[in-house]
Amino acid sequence: MKTINIGLIGFGTIGSGLVRALKENKNLLAERTGLRFVIRRICDKDISSPREVKVKRGILTRNSEDILSDPRIDIVVELIGGTRPALDYILRALQNKKPVVTANKSLLAEKGEIIFNTAYKNKVKIGFEASVAGGIPIIRSLREGFVANRIKGLYGIINGTTNYILSQMSEKKISFNQALREAKEKGYAEKNSKLDISGIDSAHKLAILARFAFNSICPWKRIYREGIEKITPLDIEYGEELGYCLKLLAIAKLKNGGLELRVHPALLPTSHPLSSIQGAYNGIYLTGDLIGETLFYGKGAGANPTASSVIADIVSIAEGKGEALNWMKAVKNRKINDIGELRTKYYFRFMALDKPGVLARIAASLGKHGISILSCIQKEREKKVVPVVMLTHWAKGSSVQAVLKEIDRLSVIKEKTVVIRVEESE
Repeated sequence: MKTINIGLIGFGTIGSGLVRALKENKNLLAERTGLRFVIRRICDKDISSPREVKVKRGILTRNSEDILSDPRIDIVVELIGGTRPALDYILRALQNKKPVVTANKSLLAEKGEIIFNTAYKNKVKIGFEASVAGGIPIIRSLREGFVANRIKGLYGIINGTTNYILSQMSEKKISFNQALREAKEKGYAEKNSKLDISGIDSAHKLAILARFAFNSICPWKRIYREGIEKITPLDIEYGEELGYCLKLLAIAKLKNGGLELRVHPALLPTSHPLSSIQGAYNGIYLTGDLIGETLFYGKGAGANPTASSVIADIVSIAEGKGEALNWMKAVKNRKINDIGELRTKYYFRFMALDKPGVLARIAASLGKHGISILSCIQKEREKKVVPVVMLTHWAKGSSVQAVLKEIDRLSVIKEKTVVIRVEESE
């Protein structure tokens, strides 16, 4: 039986999970592949702290060259995260003709073209299924399973932390800060959760997904982004009353010859498949010309789901699959559509004085900018300042921004207006 020697860089939670999975499922893998997978060396800056899985001390090293320059190593797995030194390790491995498997979404989003060009130049394979949506095989599906499809749209809940927070805010009627604190206590959120709640993590992942959905270079910094920091239980409650569920969505569409790329909170109809994705789970909804509508659902993070995708890449490379490297070069530079040109329905919550004529003044401003009202809710009548909630018909983003500047200057409006896009099919 042929042995595949693996050099692992990064022996933290994810790296330990990979080692454990390879040990526990070694017989299963051998039966299914006819190959034996062995962790030959492990590199980490900390090789003395105890891990949840035991390995022989002789395979541990602090020197990455013990892996990158070792001719016995067949595949290099990078699981340290971050940009540097991970980029240096991956490029060095590829230049040494060693295939690479990584779960590093931020690195691929920021430096992906450098990595892919290096892999293409050296005719070396690279796997990164685990970089997006944990154990969900979405990248392989886009590259292989749906290769004959023209993808029309991609909608993703691809950050488990934010989905958990929004789910708790909806179910328990608690504030954002309370839900974030609970997410940290249960291990669903890092101590520094800025990358998650600001939408940066989702933008990194969307840049990777959009590349394969649309054969396009998608710079992640060009992706329009809003986080969930300003979401309140009040807006979730009003949205539900109107028949919607609030999610942080990552959206990519090919429209008017350009790419529409955005990450932001959005109200989805409760009938939409993604509305049922609760807690720390991920969901990705695709529409294609041949497949129609397809939904992927599963755990988007954690040692086991990530190990599952990493091992799938290792096996694919070891079995000689994915020899074609054309996907690394078959990309176009498409125009990134301006968010101001986007047309959606909108949810507005105005905090206004409870006095005659207020609704008329708001409606007049909306009408002047070509925005028509679909529905309106105003319940509270016992306070001087009350919420007025409006759902609009389809409107252009630039028109919405212009009218909000005007309305927020009205003397009867006492807080900055809350605005949330409504994601529906035209």
